[in-house]
Amino acid sequence: MSYFEAIPPIRYEGPQSDNPLAYRHYDRTKKVLGKTLEEHLRIAVCYWHTLVWPGVDIFGQGTFHRPWQQPGDAMERARQKADAAFEFFTKLNVPFYTFHDTDVAPEGRDLKDYKENFARMVDYLGEKQQASGMKLLWGTANLFSHPRYAGGAATSPNPEVFAYAATQVCHALDATLDATHRLGGENYVLWGGREGYETLLNTDLVREREQFARFLSMVVEHKHRIGFNGALLIEPKPQEPTKHQYDYDVATVHGFLTQYGLQNEIRVNIEANHATLAGHSFHHEIANAFALGVFGSVDANRGDQQNGWDTDQFPNSVEELTLAFYEI
Repeated sequence: MSYFEAIPPIRYEGPQSDNPLAYRHYDRTKKVLGKTLEEHLRIAVCYWHTLVWPGVDIFGQGTFHRPWQQPGDAMERARQKADAAFEFFTKLNVPFYTFHDTDVAPEGRDLKDYKENFARMVDYLGEKQQASGMKLLWGTANLFSHPRYAGGAATSPNPEVFAYAATQVCHALDATLDATHRLGGENYVLWGGREGYETLLNTDLVREREQFARFLSMVVEHKHRIGFNGALLIEPKPQEPTKHQYDYDVATVHGFLTQYGLQNEIRVNIEANHATLAGHSFHHEIANAFALGVFGSVDANRGDQQNGWDTDQFPNSVEELTLAFYEI
């Protein structure tokens, strides 16, 4: 079944083209300073924003009516989603994609279901990658959507929640990084959306920071155990969904990593909209990451200057991206 049958593959047609479904400036095979644009830009499609988000806001229900979001067998819907995803990826003619574990597989009723569902979908994604030539830029575990994580994941006061989160990361790491699973991801991202607080009145900052550091140390230990040579990346964000997050911005993350001896093990994945929410420019955060020796990757989106939350819009500022690319 084709989900985008009416849409032809997106090709480079040059700046004179008036085709809205064509690249006018991105010629992936063109060489600049000895590298092709595909090697320079390493564009990736995000599974979550592209295929999982239901078009919802806090005042209403989802507005998207996609086949894989309809009621039915959860695993069959996950396979439909993967079919649509890889058709979309290949039509865009870009080299990479990214995902959360729960983007690609249903959680099921319990941890046993989660592990079985995820393992089956990892095999399916591996087949899709082999057939299409697509590569995985990074994977990650969703440690923020399920109600169990309302009080944190790595920083949860409940040891069972901590253990559940650690299990998710372990399996997501294995799927992303272990060549035996055929995904061959180049990085692994950690985003602490629930690692923070709503009020200091019931927060032990020392204990939560130490617990967060212990969790990260376990991730580093597992990375070395499975023999991965790529990067572990923290994605800084100041707030949302919590009032304050411990990975507030690049400088905060660097200070935290240095305090706990992790500065040589973990780098940062910088998102433009997260930078502006922290009161910085995208350019500033990238330059600061290089200055501190923790630059890893970028999520080159944008926010909305009138909104105080993360809107994850497509970047459209030539000036902002030029400054970012200049640093990189």
